[in-house]
Amino acid sequence: VAAFGRSGSGKIKEAADELGISVHTLYTWVCLRKIEHVKIGRLVKFRPSAIEDYIKKHTVALYE
Repeated sequence: VAAFGRSGSGKIKEAADELGISVHTLYTWVCLRKIEHVKIGRLVKFRPSAIEDYIKKHTVALYE
């Protein structure tokens, strides 16, 4: 549980940038449990695989 993480440290911004959303939206998703995360006290972290899985789940397939 490392690559993305700590509120206020800029890491959550990296996760939001990777997803193409705002930091506010990412925090909203955390509150709504729309994205897998680890929360320890006020600390919120994301596994890189959780970010990749979210992107894969929401990828629209091409028409063949």
